[in-house]
Amino acid sequence: MSQSPEAKAKYNQNKLFKRLRRETGKAIADFNMIEHGDKIMVCLSGGKDSFAMLDILLHLQAHAPIDFSLVAVNLDQKQPGFPEHVLPEYLKALGVDYEIVEEDTYSIVMDKIPEGKTTCSLCSRLRRGILYSTATRLGATKIALGHHRDDILETLLLNMFHGGKLKSMPPKLVSDDGQHVVIRPLAYCKEADIEHFAEIKQFPIIPCNLCGSQENLQRKMIKEMLQGWEKRYPGRIESMFRSVQNIVPSHLMDHELFDFKSVSKESGVIAGGDTAFDHEDVADEQEQRRLAQHQPSEAVVQVVELS
Repeated sequence: MSQSPEAKAKYNQNKLFKRLRRETGKAIADFNMIEHGDKIMVCLSGGKDSFAMLDILLHLQAHAPIDFSLVAVNLDQKQPGFPEHVLPEYLKALGVDYEIVEEDTYSIVMDKIPEGKTTCSLCSRLRRGILYSTATRLGATKIALGHHRDDILETLLLNMFHGGKLKSMPPKLVSDDGQHVVIRPLAYCKEADIEHFAEIKQFPIIPCNLCGSQENLQRKMIKEMLQGWEKRYPGRIESMFRSVQNIVPSHLMDHELFDFKSVSKESGVIAGGDTAFDHEDVADEQEQRRLAQHQPSEAVVQVVELS
């Protein structure tokens, strides 16, 4: 018997929820993002990604075999027209501990950045500094940001095209001031899945009037390029994301990362030798990774999988 449209939609919705929770749980386990007793400061911007992150972490908190606490923090940057009531009302309804930090970074950015120039860099630096000091005051052991898989790939290409570096957003790092651990629990999640999740959950999205309205940002151009590739060649983004998890230092050109000078005939064949690209090897690795992804890595993943 075929499913009704309503039943099929419900089935697909549940699959989406489980997939996002499973991918988040796997990222947390793979990089040991959350430990027993942690106090996680969840940075809530009002965008779809941070809303999704909070929702998934709340579910994980309720089902994981370890104890940790969450506090949602929003930075009210005093942008014109910012709906100050939205987040407090939403967080109160959830029963989540939260704090709204009020700092007029909008005026600073508008004063310092010439008209027509992008504001993201200065805005980001100011925001990070305020969030770090807030984490210290709250006694948070981890700072959670809502960047996802597509953000990581966009940053990789931005650094390649404009920064001359093979560098992206790590899932876990020490903050700029050396005092905090920053985590990105959504590192394995696709933006398209998060968008669908946000629509279903009907999060009260707050647009960013400071940078979100600016056109022709380099990141926006990179995003459009990636989306174009994925439309024409489905699976390309997935393959690119696997590449940042499968680094071969001996086949790049960073002599500080790999000791090329000492390579000699006595070294033997290193990482496949002179085979720069082999379709069969790639297919084999993809199959191994596909199988590995179906094996739970930690108790956190097991609980998320079963819930």
